[in-house]
Amino acid sequence: MLSSSFLRSLGLLALGLLLLADSGQSAPQPKAAWMRGARTRLAKSSKWNSNRWANGSACVETAPSDFQAPKENVWSGLTNWEAASVTRWLFGQAELNLTRSEDAGNWDNSILLVELMLPNKTDVLPYVDGDAAAPTRYAHVVLDLRATVNPTYTDILVGPLPVTNGTTTWQPVEYPYTRKTGGSIRNLDADSDTMQTDFILKITGSISDITLDLWGGTAMGMDNDTLDVWGIDPVWQYDNKLTRWDTFWNYPTDEFDAETLLPLGLFLKTDVTGRDPSKWKMKGWLYNDIFYPTTADFRKAYYSGNFTKLGANVEGDWARTDQQGPVLPMDTATPPGAVAPSGARYSVDHTRKYVEWMDFSFYMGFSRDTGLALYDIRHKGQRIIYELSLQEALAHYAGNDPVQSGTAYLDSYYGFGPYAFELVPGYDCPAYASFVNTSFYVSETTHTHINSVCLFEFDADYPIQSHTNSAYTAKTKNIYFTVRFVATVGNYDYSFSYEFYLDGSIRVEVRASGYIQAAYYANNHDYGYQIHDFLSGSMHDHVLGFKADLDILGTENTMELTTNVPVTENYVWSDHPRNTMKLQRSFIESEDDSRLFYTGNGRTQYRVVNTAKPNKYGEYRGYRILPSDGTIHLTVLNSSNLVDAADWANYDLMITKQKDTEPRSAHPYNGQDVYDPMVRFGDFFNGESLTQEDLVVWFNLGMHHIPHTGDLPNTVFTTAHSGIQFMPLNYYDGDISRQTVNMVRINYDKGNVSEVKTFGQKEATCSADLAKEEFDFYSYTGDVVIRKFPYDPNDPYFETDSIV
Repeated sequence: MLSSSFLRSLGLLALGLLLLADSGQSAPQPKAAWMRGARTRLAKSSKWNSNRWANGSACVETAPSDFQAPKENVWSGLTNWEAASVTRWLFGQAELNLTRSEDAGNWDNSILLVELMLPNKTDVLPYVDGDAAAPTRYAHVVLDLRATVNPTYTDILVGPLPVTNGTTTWQPVEYPYTRKTGGSIRNLDADSDTMQTDFILKITGSISDITLDLWGGTAMGMDNDTLDVWGIDPVWQYDNKLTRWDTFWNYPTDEFDAETLLPLGLFLKTDVTGRDPSKWKMKGWLYNDIFYPTTADFRKAYYSGNFTKLGANVEGDWARTDQQGPVLPMDTATPPGAVAPSGARYSVDHTRKYVEWMDFSFYMGFSRDTGLALYDIRHKGQRIIYELSLQEALAHYAGNDPVQSGTAYLDSYYGFGPYAFELVPGYDCPAYASFVNTSFYVSETTHTHINSVCLFEFDADYPIQSHTNSAYTAKTKNIYFTVRFVATVGNYDYSFSYEFYLDGSIRVEVRASGYIQAAYYANNHDYGYQIHDFLSGSMHDHVLGFKADLDILGTENTMELTTNVPVTENYVWSDHPRNTMKLQRSFIESEDDSRLFYTGNGRTQYRVVNTAKPNKYGEYRGYRILPSDGTIHLTVLNSSNLVDAADWANYDLMITKQKDTEPRSAHPYNGQDVYDPMVRFGDFFNGESLTQEDLVVWFNLGMHHIPHTGDLPNTVFTTAHSGIQFMPLNYYDGDISRQTVNMVRINYDKGNVSEVKTFGQKEATCSADLAKEEFDFYSYTGDVVIRKFPYDPNDPYFETDSIV
């Protein structure tokens, strides 16, 4: 047990480091678990970055070199002081009629989000590429306006910063969205608490005799309830009505959050249109594929003597993630591990969140909606990508029951930032990695996730180059650099990795683990495998949309396609036609033709090139977009759940002309009005020329997931993964990985080695203290929280939020 004085000291240490980093990011409070389905439910001085062994022959592990970035990071987020001053100023604007979040009820206005308004690219480039001043800073704020019969989420702009009474103003934000309604979209969650406690649970409580008989539990809103009730996301929004479907779930009986594996197969339909609870209606029950329009009909059938009772999903070891079964042979011996004998071979400006590794450099940003983003990615001083960022993550389910059929999570609603938890060295990242904090805003507080982004080099398990003949063998190590964060959005854990390679390539990889959201098995065979006694692994698509704003030798670029095509060709040197293949080259000339599916057999190369700057051989210099590992688009056509809210998910690769008015392909509140979302991505495509223009590539990663018995208790990262690579093609005159000295050439003749060339690479002769490499698991802390209104930097405390 840690003493309160020790915790207090640790909190003050974390606060001091937090203020040093000064990264006051922000995020809104997620809604209650029952309303939005399962989803709703200070860089500490890491010992991995310390000089641990300074004497004798022991390896000296050093922190990344700290230096100053060439420019301020204009994407890094608000400082704690800025976030606090914006919040304080907003509470002084009487027309907003704001109530502190902890005091706000269903009919009060409150602040959900305070974050940096990302500057426009056209304002940033003169600064990062020239001598212009940095763009003026503004805050982006989301207001939850519920003091009205038509509640809204409303985006406003506050600035310029710093806040001053004479110059600071607020105005609705409309320009980045296709929906032009003053930055507002309806809020379907305004009465979520009342709806659950005073409506849904009263209905489910009215059949407590049935639920006790079926499952030995109740859902009545009592502390001793053993059943939970929640359902579809988003709610159905057709015929000018809002329709909910909810279902019963067994609560886990221990710390394992296995609830999404415990559906019970009884479904409730309600009409929750409007804000007047007296007009909400119970519309029926569904059990074993039989629909009962009223509770009386369901009760009559249940006690008729002819009712078929199905079994219940109950937690057991099959749903727990601890070690089970006989220990594998020799498994208790220490497994292989990695060390960095020379310490970090990269540099970090912690204040400006800027990183250099080999010939790569980039800035880091972090947002409530989508987590980590990289900006101004350069190689050898030349920008390759202006922005590389997650835009949205969709999990679209299907099933015979209305909850699985009606579920299509848009995860930026919950946010990736609030759930990017502290990473575990030696598991999430190598033990020698260095770590960065991230922060988010909620209910007038800033929460800081300690050590939630890691940076590290790694030696791949294969060389980047290899050749052997009768006289020599040559090998080059495949050393790459990774920036990674893991976000646990409800039941799923997503691991995001941005990787940089010695040949100039950049790779994006996504992996998924955690608990599946399973279906009740009855009548669901066409939608998944039966994976436990009464459980079906309900099929679903994970589609994760990304933005890559490429700048190849400037901002004037073109998308070129090069396809291998079969042909029958006559040659002057052949007496007969020959069946062979050719290169077919074409360009994507306008947005009318820029929504693409990857071709079968991987025959087409997709390249962003600069046609005005060919190489010395006349070939266009560019970067190829190389999909791998299950890149997908959404299977469902014209989704009944999403309508126009996620049309970015319908293709593999999409190209648009860059516009400051089209910064994102999605919006966290698109699900609030699927017929008229804040961002209708399809509206981006309006026939504009894409020839030598500033291009943005929107691409999708993901998995078609049909859970099987191997997904119990958790899906594994090894199979649920997807990736894409940006690789130089005719961009350099040769393979630039030849610059590394991490290679060897061994000359030999008739079995005798005559020469070994190591090209200046230092030999690792030091010894590592492996005991000190082990992470102290008792030092894992969770989140540090600082109040913003009133601003109280001297009283931090620990609290970790979670959806489930």
